[in-house]
Amino acid sequence: MERIGIVSYNIYGNFTNYGSALQSWAVSQTINKLGRGQYEAVLVDYCPKVHLDKDILDPIKNMWDQDEVSVNACKLSLPAIRENYFKFDKFYNSHFIKTKNNYTYQNISDIEEKDGIRKFVCGSDTIFCTLEFGGFDDGYFANFPCMKGRAISYAASFGDAEFDETSYPELVEKLKNFRALGIRENKFIPFIKEHVDIPCHKTIDPTLLLDSKDYDEIASERLINEKYILLYARRFNRNMFDYADKLAKRYNCRVIDISLMAETLKDKHEPWYKAGVEEFLSLVKHAEFVVTNSFHGLIFSVQYRRPFIVFSREQADNKIEELLDLFNLKERLVITGDENICSQIDFENVHERILEARKNSIDFFEYSLKKLMK
Repeated sequence: MERIGIVSYNIYGNFTNYGSALQSWAVSQTINKLGRGQYEAVLVDYCPKVHLDKDILDPIKNMWDQDEVSVNACKLSLPAIRENYFKFDKFYNSHFIKTKNNYTYQNISDIEEKDGIRKFVCGSDTIFCTLEFGGFDDGYFANFPCMKGRAISYAASFGDAEFDETSYPELVEKLKNFRALGIRENKFIPFIKEHVDIPCHKTIDPTLLLDSKDYDEIASERLINEKYILLYARRFNRNMFDYADKLAKRYNCRVIDISLMAETLKDKHEPWYKAGVEEFLSLVKHAEFVVTNSFHGLIFSVQYRRPFIVFSREQADNKIEELLDLFNLKERLVITGDENICSQIDFENVHERILEARKNSIDFFEYSLKKLMK
């Protein structure tokens, strides 16, 4: 059986991230379904060069926000951060077939000999975002000799990357390493199709290739029996926190908070940054309402048909806006929380739109895998 290595941004993120773990799990599940016993997905334990000197259990010096309030909040959250990390580590080791070895730019050439991997799927998430990785990461762009011509991407994202006269030619050369390119957002697709003679297609995030029944297989049982508002902030936003508090009064319930700031608001919120992947799914599934500025917080609210509002977030609005456009729910994106939004969501219509996009993306994924196997 052919082993296909998934190379993505997951295990070594500065902070554990539910979306990065679940998108890799969804890619793995989809490859195995499409493989029909001919090939299987293997999560490559790959650390990009930019993260080699970072301590996942002490992420403060590598935080995006370095203001005093954010740093102090992170310090208060360190016990939860560490508990959370070990839950994620268990998730990666129990829900994936994973490489026996850890790989970096220094030893990736050994992957065929040591783990029997000759084919690769790069993605999803922001693996093509040069801003995040200090340039072009060779693992994510399949630029190691053992990967060139042996890789496809699925739902790879450029995030907020920008290129110039110097970096555009380099981007073109790196993209030629792939047999097919599944791209998550529209922004760079016209450029790719103009400059690279490789099949390229817009594909949905892998977490949308599955449905809620798939996630129920790994989700924890209900954790909190009372009603609650779920607050999931990937970056602090005072308006979000105030909105969650208003909703809590309206619903006469408490706020379950899985943001780094949760420890500083214990008088109002119940901190749950300690939640693992399985617990995160359960917390979304059973919430009365979800308040988030997370791309995947939005996706799993829709997967579990939970009412939600998503707040604008720097470096995330483009991908969130495209996602809301797919769902036909663009009015759910707010800036202050004072905007008028429709109280009801037609989830039947939303899921009909997802089904159509899912079929289109799975067809391209299957086509890409067949090219990879040739």
